[in-house]
Amino acid sequence: MKVTLSALDTSESSFMPLVVIEFAQDVKEETKEWLKNRIIAPKKDGGAQLLFRPLLNKYEQETLENKNLYLVGASKIRMLLGAEAVGLVKESNDNTMRAFTYRTRQNFKGFDDNNDDFLTMAECQFIIKHELENLRAKDEKMIPGYPQAKLYPGKSLYSIRGYFGETIALYFGFLEYFTFALIPMAVIGLPYYLFVWEDYDKYVIFASFNLIWSTVILEVWKRGCANMTYRWGTLLMKRKFEEPRPGFHGVLGINSITGKEEPLYPSYKRQLRIYLVSLPFVCLCLYFSLYVMMIYFDLEVWALGLHENSGSEWTSVLLYVPSIIYAIVIEIMNRLYRYAAEFLTSWENHRLESAYQNHLILKVLVFNFLNCFASLFYIAFVLKDMKLLRQSLATLLITSQILNQIVESLLPYWLQRKHGVRVKRKVQALKVDIDATLYEQVILEKEMGTYLGTFDDYLELFLQFGYVSLFSCVYPLAAAFAVLNNFTEVNSDALKMCRVFKRPFSEPSAGIGVWQLAFETMSVISVVTNCALIGMSPQVNAIFPESKADLILIVVVVEHALLALKFILAFAIPDKPRHIQMKLARLEFESLEALKQQQMKLVTENLKEEPKESGKEKAI
Repeated sequence: MKVTLSALDTSESSFMPLVVIEFAQDVKEETKEWLKNRIIAPKKDGGAQLLFRPLLNKYEQETLENKNLYLVGASKIRMLLGAEAVGLVKESNDNTMRAFTYRTRQNFKGFDDNNDDFLTMAECQFIIKHELENLRAKDEKMIPGYPQAKLYPGKSLYSIRGYFGETIALYFGFLEYFTFALIPMAVIGLPYYLFVWEDYDKYVIFASFNLIWSTVILEVWKRGCANMTYRWGTLLMKRKFEEPRPGFHGVLGINSITGKEEPLYPSYKRQLRIYLVSLPFVCLCLYFSLYVMMIYFDLEVWALGLHENSGSEWTSVLLYVPSIIYAIVIEIMNRLYRYAAEFLTSWENHRLESAYQNHLILKVLVFNFLNCFASLFYIAFVLKDMKLLRQSLATLLITSQILNQIVESLLPYWLQRKHGVRVKRKVQALKVDIDATLYEQVILEKEMGTYLGTFDDYLELFLQFGYVSLFSCVYPLAAAFAVLNNFTEVNSDALKMCRVFKRPFSEPSAGIGVWQLAFETMSVISVVTNCALIGMSPQVNAIFPESKADLILIVVVVEHALLALKFILAFAIPDKPRHIQMKLARLEFESLEALKQQQMKLVTENLKEEPKESGKEKAI
């Protein structure tokens, strides 16, 4: 017998709380009651059919500070059906990873009707988050208690701003892998720094190694990522049709593909917003970035002239000041542009969260790449000043790493301790009392900041990869500084996630998404950059003292040959290990066989009914 959501009990008074909802301090009671009814209402009536109750202290009472805090959970059957609805993948008894279904629940490893540990806490929270985000208005024209807050059919009722779903485990896995992958570059770079620092002819070998390294590490990561995500079940987890993102709005209509009722928004309007507003704004920001870069070079000329005229130790230190100021300005511009990019991308009104993220990442990467690396390209290929390139690269890399550590972790932690005396007392109380109540934990965590996902963390690693792969042959210590930064980055990221910010929701993912393409694109650019740097070396120029055209032609040929080698390596190294490919092929075969058997069953049933129908026809 098929179990439906209508059979679920939503009146349980005691349940495991999974999500905390906090209303604004001045929210009206009728508004809270309306949203509560929508959360506990059956699915057939447009509700989420979850469990919902207020947060109570140890005396089972509501207090002034927790009157707007509510706990959300779900019954066991509701959670299992939710796992099937989101396409959760679990390990079956035959040691393969399969999409979970409630009907075949006994075939999965570790499942028992009396066991509550089959689904992890992260998976349960993801299911609750998915249901809450897909609560949408039906017949309501406004939010009860707030006539000015208009609603239209299909609009999302709930957006969990306090949590941003991302796969944290994949980020830490990539951070660990990337850190260890940098060690060979750091080990090779140290002797170059110690023995052949001013001999730029010999960096040809280092640049050549850089080309192979940047390709191999990304391909090997794909294999490691496939191994991890297969074990977690997310490699096989597929959403046939992604739900509209909570921020998406439009006129309610019928989706021609799914047949579901949802908001519809013409794509031509979105394209007009992108090409007539967003694109010109991005170009304007890029122009402003180049203008600031030219101001930086004017400061460099001023500092160099001042040092040549006086020649004192004070002016020698002053030579580094323009680069430090420029590095700080770059960080400020990056962060300001990020807010503008988020606003524009949200205003473009993308239907899917994946499309929103892709457009946001594209905007941010284009600006950050130009803002961070344009000056280095200008110094290398226009000014052709390798000494200034080395100085600028070192200053930009080290300054950006220090600023990121301060802004992302240390500053929020310090502000929390400074302005949260009350939080500090509760932390101390929790350390003394091991049996701290749920009430104390919720009150403690609600005063923490909001973690906005791994976007900035991946962006920091992307820029770091650019500094190492593009110009590290000029500054071989770049990889060594990156390794040192990443060893502290692991601890600082753990600090901000565990002590500074609220615990974020889990979001299933089969990889690092569009960031993989971003890193691969950077590795292609590094091939071109390193080939150009090799062609500019005095050693290579000595081979062609008269014919610069031949030199340029040979550099272009070598560059194309290396790019071909890069793509051959990418093709030769499979993205998934052989044993995982075999398991995936086996699952696909079993799915096809099951479909054939189902079709044969239908055909057989139709054939059994056909003689009866023929008999009726003869009688007529």
